[in-house]
Amino acid sequence: MPWEKTTFVPREPDETFALIATPEGLRCWLTITARIELCVGGVYRWTVTPGHTAVGTVAAVDPGKLVVISWGWERRGNPMLDESTVSLTLTGVEGGTEVRLLHDGLTDEQAARHGEAWNHYLSRLVVAGQHGDAGPDEWAAVPEPLDELSCAEAALAVIQHVLRGLAAADQAKQTPCSEYNVAQLADHLMRSLTIIGSAVGARIPPRDLEAPLETQVADAAQAVLEAWRRHGLDGTVELNANQVPAVVPVGILCLEFLVHAWDFAIATGRRVVASEELVEYVMGVAGKVITPATRNSAGFAQPAAVGSVAPILDRLIAFTGRRPTNSASAD
Repeated sequence: MPWEKTTFVPREPDETFALIATPEGLRCWLTITARIELCVGGVYRWTVTPGHTAVGTVAAVDPGKLVVISWGWERRGNPMLDESTVSLTLTGVEGGTEVRLLHDGLTDEQAARHGEAWNHYLSRLVVAGQHGDAGPDEWAAVPEPLDELSCAEAALAVIQHVLRGLAAADQAKQTPCSEYNVAQLADHLMRSLTIIGSAVGARIPPRDLEAPLETQVADAAQAVLEAWRRHGLDGTVELNANQVPAVVPVGILCLEFLVHAWDFAIATGRRVVASEELVEYVMGVAGKVITPATRNSAGFAQPAAVGSVAPILDRLIAFTGRRPTNSASAD
């Protein structure tokens, strides 16, 4: 059974095509991470919400006019291809573009379920067309089930929202980490991604220093999290010449994404939008990563004083040795 809908996007066809067919555009309304080879036979992988990744191949493409992809869902890091087909047809009209989405090859039950999702995301596409970014996706805020990998994907969405739209002038601004400005903190985060990705053989693309910081982090994180999805959380891996449980490096990613989202937000006057459930989970991870024995060696100051009724994000920030401030909290 096919499901279809036509939506008006207030942008020219080429700009609308960029929103639906490039990683940078897709992250503004549909995905947390995305990669796509935009040619016939090219492969794509889109993490739409934590733990839910669409995979398939490009069946047809006409820039500015059409893209057709096979649509399936990844299962435990392994692709299930060609389950159904999604066609997006763009037609220029006065004031913008009509986008006709046709999702074919579905059962009645699948059509109802996918239709609900497409209605949600097509509404976000319209907002992205209006403002350039649809903002945080509430469907990605509380992963289910919640484990270290889905937590890392959700926390990545949080930090990407903070980084998206930063200007070149923001890179010299001081962060709450006394040794890092924004650009230096981004370097630190990229090093962490490289180290944690190397534990499972992630192939991180060359860093484009001319790209926006959000793109730099997103491209690296996509490769790292894809490699970890293939590996899974069982067993042990080598991290900094030590064998550690596989959950440890991914837990570190959860902590780095969320805490550094706060660092970047404080430095640039932005806000952190994270669900209480996500922050609570990261708080539990932090207690395992930042132990009394490792606090100093890992570069964390002693916990800052904060009231027991303070927001959970403030308590997490205080636990890492930072002085919390409500100016960046929006959980």
